[in-house]
Amino acid sequence: MKAKVLIVDDSSLARRTMRLLLEEMGHTVTEASDGVQALERYSLEAPDLVVLDMVMSGMYGLEVLAKIRELNPTARVIVATADIQRSTADEVHAAGATALINKPINRQELTRVIGSALNGSTP
Repeated sequence: MKAKVLIVDDSSLARRTMRLLLEEMGHTVTEASDGVQALERYSLEAPDLVVLDMVMSGMYGLEVLAKIRELNPTARVIVATADIQRSTADEVHAAGATALINKPINRQELTRVIGSALNGSTP
């Protein structure tokens, strides 16, 4: 399934790398560099999937996730983080994320997690 994906990350390098991988998979990509911009893009463009960084200036990733959930309770949001602590994974899942993926992003893992999220199965 090809999808419209919103990448939210304050790192331009991370966005560029993720965009390249997603476009190679055939997805259409838009970007946001912070939480406020992400919410604007989400409202205007209604992406099929969001890949969301946890740590950004201005608004923490879980705040963005909560606001996206308010806009669309069935939104598919994958949280991407370098934090590998179990407590972080538990917090992300409790907040309603579709999946968690660890940075640095691995092409195979990204392909698997996005495919599962778009198909509605558990990644």
